[in-house]
Amino acid sequence: MQETANRLVDALLASYTQVGGINHLDGKNLPSQRVIAALTSDLLRLLFPGFFDEHVLPSSAIRETTTQRVESVVPRLEGELYKSLEYAPPASTRRAELPALARELTMHFVEALPAVRELLQTDVQAAYGGDPAALSQDEVIVAYPFVEAIAVQRMAHQLYLRKVALIPRIMTEWAHRRTGLDLHPGAEIGSHFFVDHCTGTVVGETTQIGSHVRLYQGVGLVARSLSGGQALRGQKRHPTIHDRVTIYAGATIMGGDTVVGAGSTVGANVFLTHSVPANSLVLAEEVRVKVLSKTERAGAFDYQI
Repeated sequence: MQETANRLVDALLASYTQVGGINHLDGKNLPSQRVIAALTSDLLRLLFPGFFDEHVLPSSAIRETTTQRVESVVPRLEGELYKSLEYAPPASTRRAELPALARELTMHFVEALPAVRELLQTDVQAAYGGDPAALSQDEVIVAYPFVEAIAVQRMAHQLYLRKVALIPRIMTEWAHRRTGLDLHPGAEIGSHFFVDHCTGTVVGETTQIGSHVRLYQGVGLVARSLSGGQALRGQKRHPTIHDRVTIYAGATIMGGDTVVGAGSTVGANVFLTHSVPANSLVLAEEVRVKVLSKTERAGAFDYQI
């Protein structure tokens, strides 16, 4: 058994050397995925006090609880931001300046949380107002995976705007795994945003979304082609969606020069690669549904197990 274990260890060590894919050793280390996940969970508790907790939060304790959470979040976030800055330091920044910069970024982030909360309230209102199945705004917050995904994206976007490496993407991918909604931290998303059901919907990095926009499951706001690879970095690759647009399930809208005009509706399963003016109704007319009697096609859908 020991001989087998030794052979496996030797093979793994050789793989680390030859292939890579190992975190930095003996020096600068990457932000911890586990720590960022725990931080993001605690930040959600700051955004929605009482909704992500096991026990009732009495009003008499809210100041003390909030203070404790802020005091817990700040040093942990500052430590992870320092790792991020070590990994990708801003141009002309000396190593000795990184601790102060990490502190500055941390304070900028936490000071933005009240504004993030205000924006999230518009998302909750849009979800409740647009979904007759919702019984209350409380239900939307506590039960709808969309709220968790957009809350994390809006927080991560604050760090993305400050050009923080790694951490914003770790945050949104954590939310992606939990909710099925893939919102890149770089996407610009206006107020009163709602993704109904949300599973499988993808919003790419350079997407711009106006206010009062509603998406359904399986919508893709994606790039037309990524064959250019890293040469496309920094370019507008994803569509622009103006105010009061609704995009139904399974629709794909592609390309950085594709604009959906205000007040438009894009039907289910539409594949759109060009701009449409305001107040357009975009339908996939070539799609036909044929209904037959089962007796007409007897045996056509038989399966053998």
